[in-house]
Amino acid sequence: MAGLKIGYLLPTRDQAVLGEHDPGRLVAQARRAEELGLDSIWAGDSPVTRPRADPLLLLAAVAQTTEQVALGTAVLLPALRHPILLAHQLATLDQMSEGRLIAGMGGGFPHPNTEAQFAAVGIDFTRRISRLAESIEVMRQLWSGATVSHHGAHFAFHDVRLVPPPSRPGGPPIWLAGSGGPALRRVARLADGWLPYPPTATTYADEYRTIEQAPRPVVPALYATLCLDEDEEKARKSLRASIERYYNAPLELVASIQAMFAGTARQAADWLTGYAAAGARHLVIRLATDDHETGLEAFSDQVLPLLRGEAQSLE
Repeated sequence: MAGLKIGYLLPTRDQAVLGEHDPGRLVAQARRAEELGLDSIWAGDSPVTRPRADPLLLLAAVAQTTEQVALGTAVLLPALRHPILLAHQLATLDQMSEGRLIAGMGGGFPHPNTEAQFAAVGIDFTRRISRLAESIEVMRQLWSGATVSHHGAHFAFHDVRLVPPPSRPGGPPIWLAGSGGPALRRVARLADGWLPYPPTATTYADEYRTIEQAPRPVVPALYATLCLDEDEEKARKSLRASIERYYNAPLELVASIQAMFAGTARQAADWLTGYAAAGARHLVIRLATDDHETGLEAFSDQVLPLLRGEAQSLE
């Protein structure tokens, strides 16, 4: 598991659900995560379906209070936005972070609530995937620094040049979420990284075979939810409460789709090591807890050293 990196998802949605709206607290958690040795800080996106702080504005603040950690979106929904405006925001954020940005993106999971979010901003949900793919094409052209004209199925414009350019030539790396044949082929064709959340390491390993055939190098990552407690039954109850509050859906439904685990630190490390053995090289961890400051400390003290040790032993 050479080069295993571990990131932390800021609890923007959890904070909003609890009626707390203090961005400064989230920024402080990001700074603490860097101090504790995490490799990356992430923020999710859902302005209507699962409302929370805007990820790009939040990460802009995080960029000013951290020095080394990568900053990522897990995941941004480009189809909700015009690619000129989004490319401009991401380029500026890449400059502010001195090239630390990872643009994690997705199309939007098929669900009535997600469809309602697209309807609220006037976007046809059924065309979201082609809109996503075209947006990526447009943004990469704009990040080249050239004056760009584009005529596509969703967007058309003439002689547009973005200033400032991104910190890195070609712009920030784009990581795409997704599982299943069409999504995996899209990742292989368009992405610099793969950020899925399959519920088992076996599924991850099977799907990673498609990613390995990509014509460009693709970073294999994982988005996973952990609920830690030395009392396994208490951990499972806490996971249920957190997930059902977060998604307004039964735990069983969400767990059938997403990678999530409740148990002791040792068990959690072993579970994550299974994904690393299946190919994952960057783990993005969401903590299911009511106290995220304490949860971050516990993860860093109890799980992070185990993961680092497993990675070193297998190098």
